[in-house]
Amino acid sequence: MPTQLSIPSKSLLPRAMHVAVSTSLCAALAACGGGGGGSGGGGQAGATSAAPPPTTSVSGTVSLNGAPLAGATVVAVSTNTNSVVGTVTTGADGSYRFTGLGTACTDNCVQNYAFLAFKPGYAFNATLANGQNRAALEWGGQTYGWNLVNGVSAVRAGFNGAFTNPSGGAPINFSVINFTSVANGSVTGANFTGYDGSNALIKLAATGQATSYAAGDDAALAKGVPIPAVRFIDNGDGTVSDKLTGLVWTKNAGCLSPANWSQALTEANQLASGQCGLSDGSSAGQWRLPNVIELASVIDINRASPAVSGPFTNVSNATYWTSTPYWSGSGAATTNAWAIRLSDGRYINDSSNNLMASSSNDVWAVRGTSGGAGGATGGSASAVALASTGAVEPFGKNDDASLSMGVQLPSSRLIDNGNGTFTDTLTGLVWMKAADCIHATWSGALAAVGQLASGQCGLSDGSTAGQWRMPNRNEMQSLQDRGQNNHALYFNENFVSGYSGVPNQNAIFSDMVGFQYYWTSTTDAASVSEAWTVFTCDYGVYDIDKTQVGYTLAVRDPH
Repeated sequence: MPTQLSIPSKSLLPRAMHVAVSTSLCAALAACGGGGGGSGGGGQAGATSAAPPPTTSVSGTVSLNGAPLAGATVVAVSTNTNSVVGTVTTGADGSYRFTGLGTACTDNCVQNYAFLAFKPGYAFNATLANGQNRAALEWGGQTYGWNLVNGVSAVRAGFNGAFTNPSGGAPINFSVINFTSVANGSVTGANFTGYDGSNALIKLAATGQATSYAAGDDAALAKGVPIPAVRFIDNGDGTVSDKLTGLVWTKNAGCLSPANWSQALTEANQLASGQCGLSDGSSAGQWRLPNVIELASVIDINRASPAVSGPFTNVSNATYWTSTPYWSGSGAATTNAWAIRLSDGRYINDSSNNLMASSSNDVWAVRGTSGGAGGATGGSASAVALASTGAVEPFGKNDDASLSMGVQLPSSRLIDNGNGTFTDTLTGLVWMKAADCIHATWSGALAAVGQLASGQCGLSDGSTAGQWRMPNRNEMQSLQDRGQNNHALYFNENFVSGYSGVPNQNAIFSDMVGFQYYWTSTTDAASVSEAWTVFTCDYGVYDIDKTQVGYTLAVRDPH
């Protein structure tokens, strides 16, 4: 059994830590539960003082585009006591050092700290110099969250109890360095990488829609990294490589038996060479169930029945499981998982066909990591890298949150530009904040966005007509965060910090309307009178008739 942290309440899961440049915080970091040597009674008068208890240290740098980033605040939180224990601002060299971390703990616990970086106008990811060791993490349930028996790891963690949420229920997640303090366990290279939108983590792929149905729609603008002319490569060993994402799929998309969600996870993970026509030398544990972003990446929005192209066999028109629970945030509770109907690419979240325990859906296995031009371990060189879904809490062995595949989401990811726009540091795209300004049919919304300019909808960014567009399916999907339950609530939330040194986070959109469909510029190939939309609460992708009235977000490339 893993050693568990002694956490007073489940409101604060593994958190953020402030690191002090050459500053000892030993006195502030009293041992958990009153342990910590030399404090108890019974000592003899005149006895020689006991040796001080062992301590550890954590140090690293904060950088932007490979250069030191001054003026970043690094915060240290004790997850044992749910309290900030230190704060420092980086100097010209971008470095920090936190010393005097106690190692003693009583009541069957270990000393655990989390480190978190902030600076206005920037987002951050924890980027350990020696690579992340997520395998060392152990999930201790909702009371404990992600824990390390010893060592250090970069992880996404929820801070529900650290903020007051006026609307209630929307969690906030940050990228943190999680450190378990044990004797002789000091670490260096606990770094943070900053993002300001100029150094986006990923480039989105184009949808590849070939036919234009209106001026300014997906095919007319063709935004995104072009899809390779020959995208899928039959490797002749029962596998197919995707040159767009670098992922490797089983050629036979129907060889695994339909199953409930946990069985689907197991079927995919136990797959090995010799099964499903595989002769690739793969072994059990290399294959897995794809997360919702990975499965959506194979959708060919020009096709229907099935909406998949390439050399695959036995692709069903039915529904396929993903490894992503409906909601996978800190303290999440759900009985559903995301699934996608491959006849047309529609997401399934109907509490009938996506029930983890009882729904029986098809299973398709993938392996490798989405890579980019340099390729990826277990995959191949590719045109784009896929983002992670943001899932935090696992619900099954080797599910989405357990493996956390893809480029990790920075925090706080979306930067308010103060001019009616915000920048997504993940993709570099600029979005209009007024999410309730344009309300029209599909064609009417396309026309309105095409005429959008500074001075309208709260914009003061100097933009001109023709620079804004309705987002295509891939662009709209890119805002998803599966650490959230209700996306509209999260996007509209003002998070008020209860921690000294941890800043507030203002609402991202001025008002994303709840329980509404938001247009994308991508037409549904299965029914061209319909367009793909995103439903604001669950952020699933659904097709509705273009004559209906819906809202739209507006997006543009950075100036």
